[in-house]
Amino acid sequence: MEVTSSRPFFARLHPRTLLRSKQAGFSLLEVLIATVMFTIVSAGLLGLFAYSISNMQMSQQEMIARQKARETLEDVFAARNSGQTSWANIYGVSRGGIFTEGPQPMLIRGPDGILGTADDGPTSDSLVYPGPDGVLGTADDIHVNLGNFTRQIEVLDVTRLDSNNNPVVISDVRQMRVTITYSVPQFGTRSYVVSAFISEYR
Repeated sequence: MEVTSSRPFFARLHPRTLLRSKQAGFSLLEVLIATVMFTIVSAGLLGLFAYSISNMQMSQQEMIARQKARETLEDVFAARNSGQTSWANIYGVSRGGIFTEGPQPMLIRGPDGILGTADDGPTSDSLVYPGPDGVLGTADDIHVNLGNFTRQIEVLDVTRLDSNNNPVVISDVRQMRVTITYSVPQFGTRSYVVSAFISEYR
């Protein structure tokens, strides 16, 4: 009587063959390839993460620049409306006015209460955020120094054409232009410019 086995012929001849094939691990080449692929993917993700952080920082700096530019313009309008400064003083210092010319450090208001004038400072301007207690004006408030920002205030004449097509300066209207410049890693130096017309009359 012939006895047959359900095991394959090669398993009958080599009983440890199936066991060895189930326990087989990765070869050295497979490990090296997986390591290289993991390194490439990780480097790409780290680069993307660094870019995202820089982009978030740029967005925050741009928001600060926008806020500070508008605040500077509002200062000038408030000074005109309150009579804190005269119309003749709303010019750069080279034209007998009160505003320092060229890019200047972002300093706190001086005694005259107007940003961008010669008595500003001596400390840099800053933004204040509520600290861990969530209350503004307490000891744990967070101060963000704006030492990497500069501010430039330009006061420009506004002209019109007379009957002979010659430009004539309009004496009771000027253009205010405020440029806030800041730098962000990976994006370099950037500027935010806001301008408005200001009149002698309130």
